[in-house]
Amino acid sequence: MSNLNIRKVAVLGAGVMGAQIAAHLINAQVPVLLFDLPAKEGPKNGIALKAIENLKKLSPAPFGVKDDAQYIQPANYDDDIEKLKECDLVIEAIAERMDWKHDLYKKVSPHIGAKAIFATNTSGLSITELSKGFSDELKARFCGVHFFNPPRYMHLVELIPTDTTQPQILDQLETFLTSVVGKGVVRAKDTPNFIANRVGIFSILAVVAEAKKFGLRFDEVDDLTGARLGRAKSATFRTADVVGLDTMAHVIKTMQDNLPDDPFFPLYETPAVLANLVKNGALGQKSGAGFYKKEGKAIKVLDPKTGTYVDGGSKADELVGRILKRPPAERLKLLRESEHPQAQFLWSIFRDVFHYIGVHLDSVADNARDIDLAIRWGFGWNEGPFESWQAAGWTQVAKWVQEDIDAGKALSKAPLPSWVFDGPVAEKGGVHTAEGSWSATANKFSPRSSLDVYKKQVFRAPLIGEAGADPKTYGKTLFETDAVRAWVDDRAGEDDVVIVSFKSKMNTIGPSVIEALTKAIELAEADYKGVVIWQTSALKLGNPGGAFSAGANLEEAMPAFMMGGAKGIEPFVKNFQQGMLRVKYASVPVVAALSGIALGGGCELALHSAKRVAHIESYMGLVEVGVGLVPAGGGLKEAALRAASAASAVNATSDLLKFLQKSFENAAMAKVSASALEARSMGYLKASDTIVFNVHELLDIAKKEARALSAAGYRAPLRVTQIPVAGRSAISTIKASLVNMRDGRFISDHDFLIASRIAEVVCGGDVEAGSLVDEEWLLALERRAFIDLLGTAKTQERIMGMLQTGKPVRN
Repeated sequence: MSNLNIRKVAVLGAGVMGAQIAAHLINAQVPVLLFDLPAKEGPKNGIALKAIENLKKLSPAPFGVKDDAQYIQPANYDDDIEKLKECDLVIEAIAERMDWKHDLYKKVSPHIGAKAIFATNTSGLSITELSKGFSDELKARFCGVHFFNPPRYMHLVELIPTDTTQPQILDQLETFLTSVVGKGVVRAKDTPNFIANRVGIFSILAVVAEAKKFGLRFDEVDDLTGARLGRAKSATFRTADVVGLDTMAHVIKTMQDNLPDDPFFPLYETPAVLANLVKNGALGQKSGAGFYKKEGKAIKVLDPKTGTYVDGGSKADELVGRILKRPPAERLKLLRESEHPQAQFLWSIFRDVFHYIGVHLDSVADNARDIDLAIRWGFGWNEGPFESWQAAGWTQVAKWVQEDIDAGKALSKAPLPSWVFDGPVAEKGGVHTAEGSWSATANKFSPRSSLDVYKKQVFRAPLIGEAGADPKTYGKTLFETDAVRAWVDDRAGEDDVVIVSFKSKMNTIGPSVIEALTKAIELAEADYKGVVIWQTSALKLGNPGGAFSAGANLEEAMPAFMMGGAKGIEPFVKNFQQGMLRVKYASVPVVAALSGIALGGGCELALHSAKRVAHIESYMGLVEVGVGLVPAGGGLKEAALRAASAASAVNATSDLLKFLQKSFENAAMAKVSASALEARSMGYLKASDTIVFNVHELLDIAKKEARALSAAGYRAPLRVTQIPVAGRSAISTIKASLVNMRDGRFISDHDFLIASRIAEVVCGGDVEAGSLVDEEWLLALERRAFIDLLGTAKTQERIMGMLQTGKPVRN
């Protein structure tokens, strides 16, 4: 397969989706032209320019760094249509109207490059119908590419071919979307609403129908169908509000218009409550009201009987909550047998979805895997519906579902297909097996895609029942403790780098982790090319990237504090600092493979590594201020070192404060990067560090970076013994600005004290400006500030508040 070199992309349509797709392509360093109609007044690119400006205000943020909005090139169809020839990929993303799309295609198709891929971002329109009127040559390069909203954060992209789309085009586009854009690609059939929206919207309609049947409130349903079921916290009705009720109504209308022979067709009627909300302009979050409405600080919920908003807060019954914590088979059995309306409701929505995917597998997807991954990645479920069915006991659940169908309790009279009860699926106990996932169309188990891009994924998204590699046991274990596993990928050619994975809660770092990490480095120095610190939680896509490390494990320090007070903590802090230095001065490269949060000590571990490979959704920061402390694992020491190095590079060591300012503010304000790109602009990542877009490629790329450093003759940095520091004059300057903030009541007296101690460390302490110190001097300043603050009542209040509530205390 020849490579697809995407040098530039055109996005047609600067609406909500088009603009955000453009923004995420810019995150991925792909040049983008954003087209829209010429404005009737002002600059002709006014519509596109306004959309780009609006991107900066959206939350969650479409850009990794807001200023990158400047790289989207605005365009209009009158002046810039010839520029389409410069683009290797053209993505149309205008409103979901077949006639509007066809009108646009007539205009742009003569100007699309002879080898460019043309794709439509539609949530459910027929790709084959959209391609009508194209030349045969353009039809071969046309397909659907359905991003989910918001495109930066939602992992799913559905790729939808027509009968005439060249297979090579699909392979190339899947490779680009997977590796460059960082998505999980599922190939869908060209059926109404494809896979995720077809099954996901059905599941919402089933929830609406069953909630009405059992008399449950919307907030009660959301408590039942969110985190308790391993699904998105926004659950059902909050999710609908976020997506937009008009969008949801449109997707339902597509099913009404195109699926008249579907055995579940009566359910595709737009629910009256939804129709009324849309009619009244209550479109959800974007209009300020939908199923929920915020009034002041209170979140109100719609009462469908009165049409008014009432106080929210209805929860799952404690009995039902306990049932949901039981193993899958027992859980479904108890829900089915209980007479509690909440339990009956939950059994009903499980049954309805199992019924639907059983009946529709052959028409909706090539195999069961594509349905499960589409729902997991597109709707935020921890398990796909087929996985839940299989985990609870395939044959038993199938019998229960069929019994309900026969008894008239289900939403359709259509029986489950014969493959559910007889043949390979029944014999294997489910649709996911070591051979692959069941294809009802091909009547066999279908293996995973063998595209080269997936060779970079040591651990592909796992499925219950499949024989995928378990990251907790995969490879050859070198040693394992309660805190850490050190291992190698024992495939030929892959076993030359030691991988260290933490096992502590939130991958926190205490003496046991430091000890094991040191041992792993010693092993690598003797027999391997490098060390990669990679956490198995990187694969948890529900929480983008899980946690690299939430910081120091203060629980391990508590016994020392109870025995010796604040002073008793000093050995703990010194051990942490020495562990960081061991990482920094290892004779083999130590590479931190970052994803999710890297806070406090986790950030400091990354700072001391030879190199960082970070997933785009990496959130880095020195946040100790939140618990009334200062960073004391070498983070402030590294800030002073980097400032001195930057100042020396431009011969400006007499003005060190200018180079310290950003690092001081980052730590004093506990700033956390909103992406890996922002972490780079904040100084936590270097320009030479690698940013990865697909979290499943993180480990492979980190290992390659370790090997590359080794092959280039890696040497540990020389220990710096003469670090110029800004000294007491710079401390005074910083304190003067802090006084103004304190006296203006922007910060508390304790905030002032903590920030002052941070200033003292990064400026090198009470010495003359330009004095030369070493790393140990700066580390001693960190320790002293940390221990002094730990001895104060207000810091102890902050620590206890954080432990008890998980939220910072302002005092």
